[in-house]
Amino acid sequence: MDLGKWLEVLVNNGVVLRRIMYVFLAGLVIADLLIPSSYDRFPWESWGGFGAAYGFLGCLLLIGIAKALGHWLVYRSEDYYDD
Repeated sequence: MDLGKWLEVLVNNGVVLRRIMYVFLAGLVIADLLIPSSYDRFPWESWGGFGAAYGFLGCLLLIGIAKALGHWLVYRSEDYYDD
């Protein structure tokens, strides 16, 4: 099968694949809550689900910073070139 057919299969089954990934990620968070970590450098790393929450909040922060920089540096008013 060539790449085009693989991409078409992925696009056509996007909803199913997304649900499978959500279940997989939820399973990882549940496993993190249930299985204690054996190596923690800091006390908060032993909290269940800390890695998932930290990663999620970090992504939200990066998206917010990127959007703020975009509005501040890239976006211009509608009549920017009319002066």
